[in-house]
Amino acid sequence: MVRHRTSPVIRKIDAIMIPVPDLDSGLAFYRDRLGHEPLWRDDELGQAGLALPDSDTEIVLTTRLGLAPTWLVTSADTAAAQVVRAGGGMVAEPVDVPVGRLAVVADPFGNDLVLIDLSKGRYVTDESGLVTGVRPPAE
Repeated sequence: MVRHRTSPVIRKIDAIMIPVPDLDSGLAFYRDRLGHEPLWRDDELGQAGLALPDSDTEIVLTTRLGLAPTWLVTSADTAAAQVVRAGGGMVAEPVDVPVGRLAVVADPFGNDLVLIDLSKGRYVTDESGLVTGVRPPAE
């Protein structure tokens, strides 16, 4: 079998999305009972991020999405196109999200891959963890 060398598309796991019925009950369990430090909360998106102590990967509680890893990529548009060219499929075209761009593709085996780039930066929060904006990436 001939293998073509290409640069890896997926850089690391950015987050694990965990569906919850509402953010308050999700936070009561993951923050209050399991001890995960809250990082941010965005009620408009129905999401809250929590820290994993030995990693920069986040737990993201979500009221709108299913259980899925979110893979960090350099560019969601470029990575999605590369997956499609390699034999995968487009599930959801790239869209703007507050911190960058997000796309959902599928590998040839039917596994959805959520791809995100942080091209716009990272969330900025107030003292209570509510998202107040986005800090642009360091130049």
